[in-house]
Amino acid sequence: MLDSMRTTILFLFLMVLGCTAQAQEFTQTIRGTVKDHDSQAPLEGTTVTLFRGDSLITGAFSDVEGKFKITGVVAGRYTLRTAYVGYEPATIPNIVVNMGHELVLNISMTEAVITTETVEITAGKKDEARNEMALLSARQFTIDETRRYAGSWNDPARMASNFAGVMPNNDSRNDIIIRGNSPSGVLWRFNGIDIPNPNHFATFGTTGGPVSILNNNVLDNSDFMTGAFPAEYGNALSGVFDLKMRKGNDEQYEFLGQFGFNGLEFMAEGPISKKTGASFLINYRYSTLELMKELGIKFGTSAQPKYQDISFNIHLPTSKAGTFSVFGIGGLSHALVLDSERDTADFFGPAGNDIDYGTNTGVVGLQHQIFLSKNTFLRQTLSTQGSTQSTVVDRVDRLTKEPTPFYRNDSWQGRFSYNFLVNSKISTRHTLKTGVFVDRMMFSLYDSLQPDTSLGWRTLTGVEGYSYLLQPYAQWKWRLNEQLSATGGIHYQLFTFNKSQAVEPRLALRWSFSPRQSIGLAYGDHSQLQPMYAYYIQTKHPDGSYTTTNQDLGFTRNRHFVFGYDWSISRDFRLKAEAYYQHLYKVPVDGNKLSSYSLLNEGSDYVVSVADSLANKGTGRNYGLELTFEKFFSKGYYFLVTATLFQSQYAGSDGVLRNTSFNNQHTLSLLGGYEYRLGKRKRVLIGIDGRVTTAGGKWYTPIDEVASQTSIFAVYETDKAFTERLKDYFRTDIRLKVRLNSKKVSQEFAFDVSNVFNTQNPLNVVYDIPSRSLRTNYQIGFFPVVQYRIEF
Repeated sequence: MLDSMRTTILFLFLMVLGCTAQAQEFTQTIRGTVKDHDSQAPLEGTTVTLFRGDSLITGAFSDVEGKFKITGVVAGRYTLRTAYVGYEPATIPNIVVNMGHELVLNISMTEAVITTETVEITAGKKDEARNEMALLSARQFTIDETRRYAGSWNDPARMASNFAGVMPNNDSRNDIIIRGNSPSGVLWRFNGIDIPNPNHFATFGTTGGPVSILNNNVLDNSDFMTGAFPAEYGNALSGVFDLKMRKGNDEQYEFLGQFGFNGLEFMAEGPISKKTGASFLINYRYSTLELMKELGIKFGTSAQPKYQDISFNIHLPTSKAGTFSVFGIGGLSHALVLDSERDTADFFGPAGNDIDYGTNTGVVGLQHQIFLSKNTFLRQTLSTQGSTQSTVVDRVDRLTKEPTPFYRNDSWQGRFSYNFLVNSKISTRHTLKTGVFVDRMMFSLYDSLQPDTSLGWRTLTGVEGYSYLLQPYAQWKWRLNEQLSATGGIHYQLFTFNKSQAVEPRLALRWSFSPRQSIGLAYGDHSQLQPMYAYYIQTKHPDGSYTTTNQDLGFTRNRHFVFGYDWSISRDFRLKAEAYYQHLYKVPVDGNKLSSYSLLNEGSDYVVSVADSLANKGTGRNYGLELTFEKFFSKGYYFLVTATLFQSQYAGSDGVLRNTSFNNQHTLSLLGGYEYRLGKRKRVLIGIDGRVTTAGGKWYTPIDEVASQTSIFAVYETDKAFTERLKDYFRTDIRLKVRLNSKKVSQEFAFDVSNVFNTQNPLNVVYDIPSRSLRTNYQIGFFPVVQYRIEF
């Protein structure tokens, strides 16, 4: 099979080389809008210049609506710069121009506090968060990075594993483990609304999965935050993925076809009305993993995963009533795992079971934005969302292979949400943002267990209902001068189900003590609800009755402290360091007896087990040091080196300080790439990207093998919780690509190889029921992925 792949790659490589003989010059258009960052008002008369390296290519001016257009641009990478009187110049590096699609940019400029004749443009601004309230522990990532970084598979979550503080140690899932926190502590925000787990095969109570529903072909540049985030973000403990959806091309129709690991997909976009600027964007994707299985390529499991998803955005500007948009994402997922077809290295589900598992997720939103004055706008979003989960587990007899019903789950969670925001730029120095999130949370949770047919079924949860989560907030930014900025705010949460509430102050300060160096401090108090089903776990009493003993659980809390240093060594090189300390408190732990259990350790698996009789009495702590050394893409190459040293510990009701499940203690990522253009017209691009990652092994609770042999289930030595450790994780990824630009068509052929050296990284240690022994499961080995992409 590998020989045939090599032959295919060589054939396509020669084919695109042959195309370079054509002498015709093909060009593309760059256009976009320039706005004030704080007020979002258009900036008329902005100078927009385009550079290739240090050479000025061409330029344009923005019109009364802030719009600009640059035509006649040949394919390649460019730097775009904007200048406007009274504003700090802005630089947009590494914009990629292809023939298949026009490049449409949304550019924000910050008004200068003190107008000077010259302002130095530093490289440190190249990855600053789009949200200016986020001064530390935040960075903007581009969609080009999700496509370019080796091992990312076009997934924003997998791409984020290259950043400092994020643990890259699970090949089968894209969980985002930030600074030793559970991935369930991450907030996913999409077009201004909080959304459920945006992954196929998602489990309630988790935020990761094997394949993302989010499609980078419809996303715009977005923000990723790893701590002490601003006051507008709530109900999260560890980090924020604030994703923006781009609007479709409002001047011409464009199409995309793509085949790769994430699926076979087709995208269309274009104008609905060129007069008003209304446009549409829609993308549909269908799973290719089943086809890969037929070709003999394994994804670490004998399961037959099937999924499909859709994303859309309809943009409707008006002359007087503001701008409306209707957007949404949705995914259908189903997997069948049969013990009879199980591979010995399969880690998808426990051996001895037949599993039929399905999930569905959907989000639809209506957003309206209107300017109340030149410097104040109002944005409101109404959305509905829902997730279903269906699980059928049958125990398979080791000898007869006959199935016996064991577990059933048929649950649903939904939400109606309203988000109201007013953003006012009071002056050059002061910006105020206030708003509120109102969520009506609905649920229907039913699951039951039959460990022994003679005892019959036991209902674990069986409840329907609704509750409200209210989250008002206010945040303010004060720019004392060009060197010193401060942000402060407060977030409040009220959960009407049990009247739990939390007041969360936030504060950040950044001082640029030289043109290229800055230091900063940030503090944030953050809170999060428990998974909804946790409130309805039932406790069985000696008389055979059941009660729900978790209904009074409050928020889990986490205080973040961050100190950061940022040095823009030159225009393209940057060094960044952050030290942090987090104190977790009011963590749910066993409320009846001394135990090692803590809800902090849940959230990074396909199964989430929540105990009964919990109380908010547990604690935890995370602290560490993160280093980032980065060379931004220029002169054909880039690199990103990140390293993290940290500790993540918790205490259950027994008061013993232990490692959390996520205490890998160290991680190192080396990422880089090089691009070269061929042909007389430089229309063929050859690129190679690579990544080397290593991280400390995962801690786990040992299993008592002897006791497990006399029990139906694995028996864990809970008094020794998280005292044993898997060996360190190591992986090398490579990505090769060839891109050809012809007249109005751009094609790309890419070949990704994950785990080039086929390193055997352990995933977990389990008790195998059929063999009645312990078994170590391993993660994905050598895994090649071919992708073809065409834009026209």
